[in-house]
Amino acid sequence: NAIKGRDEIGKIWVRRGTFRKGATRIPMDSIDHFDVIITPRDSLEEAKDDTQEIKAQVFDCEPIIYASEDDLNSRQHLRSRLGIPMDALVCYVQLGAGNINDIDSDISITLSELAKYEDVYTVVGESMLGQSLEISGPRVRILKDYPNSVYFRSFDFAIIAGGYNSYHEVIRFGLPAICYPNLLTGMDDQLARVQVAEDAGAMIVLEDVNQSTVSESISRMLEQSVREDMREAA
Repeated sequence: NAIKGRDEIGKIWVRRGTFRKGATRIPMDSIDHFDVIITPRDSLEEAKDDTQEIKAQVFDCEPIIYASEDDLNSRQHLRSRLGIPMDALVCYVQLGAGNINDIDSDISITLSELAKYEDVYTVVGESMLGQSLEISGPRVRILKDYPNSVYFRSFDFAIIAGGYNSYHEVIRFGLPAICYPNLLTGMDDQLARVQVAEDAGAMIVLEDVNQSTVSESISRMLEQSVREDMREAA
C-alpha cells in the first residue's frame, strides 16, 4: 500500500530463499508493483519459484553477504574484547528466538551441553532488535553487534539455525557448523538448504534437537580433524 501508484520512484524487491515445494506461489498482485526483482542464489538453484509470468526485470546474483574476507577481524580481536583465552575452543551460537528458561528449548539444551566442556567458551549472538537474553555462566559471553560474521575468525565452530544469512555466512567463511533447521517455516525450506552442506561434509544437520543428538554433535565437532575436514568441504 505504501508504494501503490507511486510511479515516480523505482521499486526493487530482493527475494531470497529456497521455496518449499507446493508452497504459496508468487503473489502476482504484489510483484506487479515492482520494477525490478533481485533473486540472490541459494544452495539449491532449482528451488526457485517460477518467474516467467513476472513483468518486472529479474536479476540473479550470488548470495548476498554483508562482509568480505577483508572485513574479518583477527582471531585475537574478539577474544581479547570478551576476555576469552587464546587457547580456548570457542563456539558461536546463533539460534534466534528461544526461551532460555525452558530446559527443553534448543538454546537451553545447547548451552547446557557446551557447559560440560571446561575448555569450551560459548559466544551467544544476540539480536540487535530483540530483547536481551538472560544468559550467564563462567564461560558464556554475549555478542550484540552487527554483522557478527566479522568475528568468525575468533570461533572454532558454530551452532546455528538454518536461515539464509547464517547459512551462507558460515559456508562463505568456512566456519564448521552444527545446524538446527526450522522445519515449520511457511515458505523457506531450511532443511533443503542446509542438506546441501551436510551432503558435502561441511555441516552437521539436526532435524531432531534433543540432549542426545546435540551432545553427540558437539563431541564430534570438538575433534580438530573433523573441523578441518568441514572447513575444506565448505
